[in-house]
Amino acid sequence: MKNKILVVGGSGFLGHNLLKKISLIKNFEIFSLTKSKYQKKKKIKNVKYISCDIRKLKDLKKKINKNYEYVINLSGNIDHKKNNETFEVHYNGLNNLLKTINLKKLELFLQIGSCLEYGRKPSPQKENFFCKPISYYGKAKYMASNLLQKKTTNFIILRPYQVYGPYQKYDRLIPMVIKSCLKNKNFPCTQGNQERDFLYVDDFTDLIIKILKKKKFANRIFNVGYGKPVKVKKIINLILKITSKGNPLFGNIKMRKDEVKKLYPDLSLIKKELKWKPKISLKEGLKRTVAYYAKN
Repeated sequence: MKNKILVVGGSGFLGHNLLKKISLIKNFEIFSLTKSKYQKKKKIKNVKYISCDIRKLKDLKKKINKNYEYVINLSGNIDHKKNNETFEVHYNGLNNLLKTINLKKLELFLQIGSCLEYGRKPSPQKENFFCKPISYYGKAKYMASNLLQKKTTNFIILRPYQVYGPYQKYDRLIPMVIKSCLKNKNFPCTQGNQERDFLYVDDFTDLIIKILKKKKFANRIFNVGYGKPVKVKKIINLILKITSKGNPLFGNIKMRKDEVKKLYPDLSLIKKELKWKPKISLKEGLKRTVAYYAKN
C-alpha cells in the first residue's frame, strides 16, 4: 500500500523542483496543495493537485484528506513586506494544517524554516544558537517552528540559506542577474561585498528525498546550505563569464545599514546525523541555472 504524501506549496520554486523528484518514487501517492490553480504545462505526472488557501481552515478541512503519512510544508509568502500576509501564511497556515491532518497517522511533518530565524547571530550559525529574529518574516518562521514542536513529536525542521536554480522567480538575486545578462543590459547593484551561502536546488531536493527514505526520524532542526560563504560580487562575475553578456554597475545601490555582511551555516549536525553534504559546485549550479533561463 502506498504512503500518502502532501506537499504544501507545490507550485512554488522549491515545491515544483521537489515534486519532479518525488514523482519518480513508486511507493508514494502524491498530493500537491497550492493556493493558485496549477498551470497545465507545469503539471507533473503522478501528482494529484488541490487548490486551497491554507489560511482558510473550513476550506482546508473540505479539500484535503486527514490521513497523510508525510507532510512537507513549503508554503510561504514571497513578498516579505506584507507583514500581515507573512504571519497568516507561515503561522496561521501551519496551525490550520496541524488542526486538519491526523497527527496520530503522521510519520513525519517536514517544515521549511529559515536562516532568518537566527537574527544577527554570528556566522557560521549553529542550530543550538538562541534565536532572536529581526525581520517580520524571520519572526513568523520562528513562531511556526515553535508551534510545530509543541504540536507533534514527528517533525524535522530545515533552515535553508540561499537556494537557487530553475523555476525561481526573477525577484531573487541570481535569476535577476541572469536575466539582465542574457538581455545584455546595464544593471545596478551594490559593491557586492556581502558574503552569502548559495545552494543549488537539486542538492536541497535530494536531501528531502534522503529524509523521506529514512525509517527513523530524529525530531531535530537542521541548517541546510553549501557551508562556504561567497561574495555577491563573485556570483555576479561568474554569471557574466558564463553568459559573456551584461554590465553590472557596482556601487550604484547602497548596502542597507542593517544588512548582515556575512551569513552562512555550520553544517556539522546535518553531515553527522543525516550523512548529507552538497555535491553540486557553485560554478556547475550557475551553469545549469543559466542554461534553464536561456532556454525558457
